[in-house]
Amino acid sequence: MLSVREVDVTGATSIPEEQIRSVLAVPRGQPLLRVDTQSAAGRVAEIPKVASVRVQRVYPSTIRVTVTDRVPVVFIDTPDGTHLLDADAVDYEIAPPPPGVPRLVTENPGWGDQATEAALDVLESMPPQLRGQVGQIAANSISDIAVTLLDGRVVMWGGTENSARKGAVTLPLLTQPGQTYDVSSPDLPTVR
Repeated sequence: MLSVREVDVTGATSIPEEQIRSVLAVPRGQPLLRVDTQSAAGRVAEIPKVASVRVQRVYPSTIRVTVTDRVPVVFIDTPDGTHLLDADAVDYEIAPPPPGVPRLVTENPGWGDQATEAALDVLESMPPQLRGQVGQIAANSISDIAVTLLDGRVVMWGGTENSARKGAVTLPLLTQPGQTYDVSSPDLPTVR
């Protein structure tokens, strides 16, 4: 009978392979056909840094675990520390933010919060050249979003509608002197 001789873990960059193997709980020598790949994947998925996981049998004797790590998109400051949130607004780790990850300011940050989701949608829609300049994104509501750039200038974004157009308008607008750039109506932007 074919049995597990090797566990191949791929894709995990921020999660120790030993942690994945331990949680996977598939012993060497177990018959390959008796490995419950769904249950094994479910156990690995409970690791907070795991965004997705796939566990497969690879004949004759390997279990392949393919992991996708969560990637921080924003961070929030709370009394217990700095929390990292991914693109789905999942708060998955308390850790210092990596360079280039902006602060999110909203009343109830996290998964299921409409203002958080709107802020993340705005960030995702921005051209990379603009997104790289963002130091903070504040969402008072889904229609009141403001972006503070690393140099202190503020872009009044408004809501998520026409975000691609707003991003395209913002880049050339930032070449003009000013502190506040209002692109909430992208056809009539203003600079103060």
